[in-house]
Amino acid sequence: MYLLFADAVIIVHFLFIVFVVAGGFIVLFHPRLAWAHVPAALWGAAIEFTGWICPLTPLENSLRRLAGEAAYRGDFIAHYLVPVIYPPGLTAAMQYVLGILVIAVNLAVYTFVLYRRYFRKAA
Repeated sequence: MYLLFADAVIIVHFLFIVFVVAGGFIVLFHPRLAWAHVPAALWGAAIEFTGWICPLTPLENSLRRLAGEAAYRGDFIAHYLVPVIYPPGLTAAMQYVLGILVIAVNLAVYTFVLYRRYFRKAA
């Protein structure tokens, strides 16, 4: 049962990351989701830029240990996503650029959402 819970945490973790990265595009069609996406994006950026470990990672590791499996070292992104998404030789500077790119894309989307909501109505 603990293994099932650990796998569920992985799925939730992955969906959260997708929401952080692409949630701004969802807000284009469902603006009320901004109340959930903005704090999620800020949390995701804080985790990435500060090197903190997301609380879901220790939770997953604890569940894996309770299931009799070995826990992994590091964080979720380093363990599951880096080998798949990031190329070998990725530097800290490149990670900052990627983080800034995510923020820039979301700022552009939110600027468009705000423009469409407030300025187009006035015109």
